Amino acid sequence: MTKIQNDHELRDALQVLTAEQQRRLGARFAQSVAYLSSHERVNRAIETALRDGAGAGELEDAFKAAKGHTTKTYTQCGRDTDWLAQADHFVAAAAAAALMPEATRAGIKAERQNPAWRAAVQARMASNCALMESADVSAETEAERQYAIANAFFAQGQSGTGD
Repeated sequence: MTKIQNDHELRDALQVLTAEQQRRLGARFAQSVAYLSSHERVNRAIETALRDGAGAGELEDAFKAAKGHTTKTYTQCGRDTDWLAQADHFVAAAAAAALMPEATRAGIKAERQNPAWRAAVQARMASNCALMESADVSAETEAERQYAIANAFFAQGQSGTGD
């Protein structure tokens, strides 16, 4: 596989992944911004999503925990509020996207169903919110980090161990 260097290549690469691979790669995108989350249940949800062999019940509980936090923090978004609180919301949204059950995806337009892509976008939102609070602008964008994460995932033969 060629090296992913832009969003078009990333989206194309994500389309060939199985649902489990999409979940694990989406969880890696969420994990890259997990330091912005203040909610332990969200961090545990990300850990569950990363784990190979996580059971259906565990995944459902993790999804509910992450989704619950996004619902709880939704009202903070879009208002003049604490940017880090908004970043926390988007970390939970990234985790929920990665963990989204197949049945939930059925009601979403086909081009927007991919959990890994949805997690990537939410992780970018978290990163952007954090940038609003910080004078320390990284040379590497969240999108570039995601390309590196995806490239490493594919280099491992898409079997990632959930490390």
